[in-house]
Amino acid sequence: MLSQESTSNRITRSRYDYHLSEVIRQRAWVEIDLGALTHNIKQIKGLLSPKTGLMAVVKADAYGHGAIKVAQTALKAGASWLAIATLGEGIELREAGITAPILILGAINTPQEIEAIVHWQLQPTLCNPQQALIFSETLSELGENLSVHLKLDTGMSRLGTPWEQATEFVKLVQQLPHLNIASIYSHFATADDPDPTIMRLQHQRFETAIANLKTQGIQPPYLHLANSAATLTDPSLHYDLVRVGLAIYGLYPSPHLRSEVSLKSVLQVKTKITQIKTIPPGTGVSYGHKFISDNLMKIAVVGIGYADGVPRNLSNRMEVLIRGQRVRQIGAITMDQLMLDVTNIRHLQVGEVVTIIGKDGTEEITADDWANNLGTISWEILCGFKHRLPRVSVHSFKPNYNSSHLDPILTIDN
Repeated sequence: MLSQESTSNRITRSRYDYHLSEVIRQRAWVEIDLGALTHNIKQIKGLLSPKTGLMAVVKADAYGHGAIKVAQTALKAGASWLAIATLGEGIELREAGITAPILILGAINTPQEIEAIVHWQLQPTLCNPQQALIFSETLSELGENLSVHLKLDTGMSRLGTPWEQATEFVKLVQQLPHLNIASIYSHFATADDPDPTIMRLQHQRFETAIANLKTQGIQPPYLHLANSAATLTDPSLHYDLVRVGLAIYGLYPSPHLRSEVSLKSVLQVKTKITQIKTIPPGTGVSYGHKFISDNLMKIAVVGIGYADGVPRNLSNRMEVLIRGQRVRQIGAITMDQLMLDVTNIRHLQVGEVVTIIGKDGTEEITADDWANNLGTISWEILCGFKHRLPRVSVHSFKPNYNSSHLDPILTIDN
């Protein structure tokens, strides 16, 4: 048995001084291309008039991309606001030294949360009069003022005061002490649908609510309505801010919007081969033997599974990329590993890189491919990659990136 002293000596010896970026990628990781993120921000900014600001939506750890690094890059590229869903997400950004205005999209209802919002200089969403009263009372006790954003429900039937009651809601908030209205906004339910009927109805309701306010002499400082799909669809929906999430990460909310702007995927998921073996005909592979070989077959085991965010329902239904070639996955996807049919790839070696999502040569597998396969949406796929997969920042976009060779210009984000 090694003593504590001998173990310590082994760790500190220079010949064991591995580079972290190499060690951390011995199994599987997520690459975040900050160059692609910057490109997407600039492309979207090019759709906006000078008076319209870009609010980068970085909730859910920036859709699984890493909130801090994404927020820093987005602000540097031209975003002027950030949006998150929870108080904790906002605190994380402030603790990282980010000073830009941050809007909390979710509902806050307790005095403890309100006190934290004041302390961290965040900006909450108020959804109804009861919430506004709680905020005003708590702020009175704290002796603090706070900028707040009022949300109207124009057809999403989620958070927000009904648009027909907008005037009464805004007047109430105006009269309450310690509350300063920073913006009024709403959210589309179907902006990604090629049929614009419901989106147009919501837009009309929002316009009517604002017009009614103006007849009462109320001029909101900021108005915002557009998500990614609406931002790409119609400049009349841009107002003072657009709230863009999916598009800054290089995915399109709907296929019919691909012609509106050129986006580059920010996220790639990669892993390595850990074992290669040959199996005879009639051999079952993985739990339940849901796949049985019909010929002599060479298979590769790779170190990623459903505990990392690869949905088990993709078992026997997905492909990966090796050396720019598509390779089918076989057998049930397990918690930490999955198996591939690599019979047609010659001289394959343990340690070679496998692209799970991303581009290798001329071939590409996207989150949309997985979503279409599973009958879900790309948002869910992106948010599903777990944090035992380290996020590795790539600092330049390479359109012909070969996943079999690791980019040396990397930063480990977690």
